[in-house]
Amino acid sequence: MTAQNQSESAALTKRPSISDVAAAAGVSRAAVSKVIRNAYGVSPAMRERVEAVIAELNYRPLAGARALRGSGFTIGFEIPHLGNDYFNQVVSGAATRLAESRYQLMVAPGLGYLSATAVLDALLDRQMDGVIAIASQVPAEQLESLAARVPLVLLGRHEQSAFYDTVTGDDKAGATLVMDHLLDLGHRRISHLTMRPPTPQSPHAARLATYTSRMKQAGLEPDVTFVESEEEAYDAAVQLLSRGRPLPSAIFAGHDALAIAVLRAVSEAGQSEQIAVVGYDDVELAGHPAISLTTVDQFGHAMGGVAATLLLERLRDGRTDPRHIQQTPELRARGSTRPLSPRN
Repeated sequence: MTAQNQSESAALTKRPSISDVAAAAGVSRAAVSKVIRNAYGVSPAMRERVEAVIAELNYRPLAGARALRGSGFTIGFEIPHLGNDYFNQVVSGAATRLAESRYQLMVAPGLGYLSATAVLDALLDRQMDGVIAIASQVPAEQLESLAARVPLVLLGRHEQSAFYDTVTGDDKAGATLVMDHLLDLGHRRISHLTMRPPTPQSPHAARLATYTSRMKQAGLEPDVTFVESEEEAYDAAVQLLSRGRPLPSAIFAGHDALAIAVLRAVSEAGQSEQIAVVGYDDVELAGHPAISLTTVDQFGHAMGGVAATLLLERLRDGRTDPRHIQQTPELRARGSTRPLSPRN
C-alpha cells in the first residue's frame, strides 16, 4: 500500500470530530456543541445545517465528553436482576419512549441482596442524566439523597416522596380482582405464595395485605408461603401439595414467574383439573396456549413508557414538582382457573 493510499484509508476510518462537523457546517465548535446539547441561542437554520452535517458525517460525540460539557444524554435503568420477563416489559416500554428523544438507555441489573444501592451509586458515578429505578430494597432516605443529585423516577413502590416521581400499578385493586375471581368460582381454600415484601410500600406487600384482608372478610383462614425465587416456588408448591388433605383448591402466586413454577408442580402432581392457579403481571408466556395462565395485567410496557416520559419532563422541561402515577390493572382470565371441582 502506498503512502497516499494509507493516508486515504486513515481518512476513511478516522472517527469524525466536532472540529470536522464545525468546518463542514461553516460554524464554530461552540455552535456545534450548543446544537448537540440542545442549548438556548441556536437559530432553526443553524440547527438544521449542523444536524444535516452530523448525519452526513455520522458524527457521534464521546459520551464522557458530553457528560463533562453538561449532558451525556444517557439514562440509567436499575432493575433487581435479569431473567424476569415483567422487568423486560418495563425496560422495553422505557426504551420505546426514549427512542423519540436524544437519550439512550443504560440497563444496570443488580446481583444479590441490597445490591441496588451499589448499582445506583455506579450509575451516579457514570454521570447519568437521569435514573429510572425499581430499587425495591433501597431505603427511602438513600433514594431521596440520589434524587437531590439526579432526576429520579421510582417504579413499583407505593411512596409519595416530594423529591422524586413514582409510577405504580394499583396492587390493591389487582389483588382484589384475583380474590373476587377465585371466590366467585367457589374457591375457599386459597393459598398465597409470594416473595417476602422487602418494604411495607412494595407491590408484594400490597398484594399480601389485600389477600389476607379478603380471606378474613370471607371468614376464611389465610395460608401464606414466602419464597425467594422461582426454584423455591416450585419446591414450596410440591410441599404444599404433599401435606395431605385438604389441599388448597386455588393458589394465588405473587407474580407470573412464581405462578408458572406452581403450574409445573400442580401438573406433575396430576392436579391441574382440581387446583386453580393465578399469577400477576401478564408476561408474554402467560398467554401461550400451553400455559394459559390467569393473571393480572398491570401494563408493564406502558408503565415503562410513563416512567421515561416523567424523566424527560424533568430533563427537558425543567419540572421539579413530584408526580405520582398509578395505573389501573385488569384481570386476564384464562384456562388455569375454573369453578371449584366437585372433588374439592
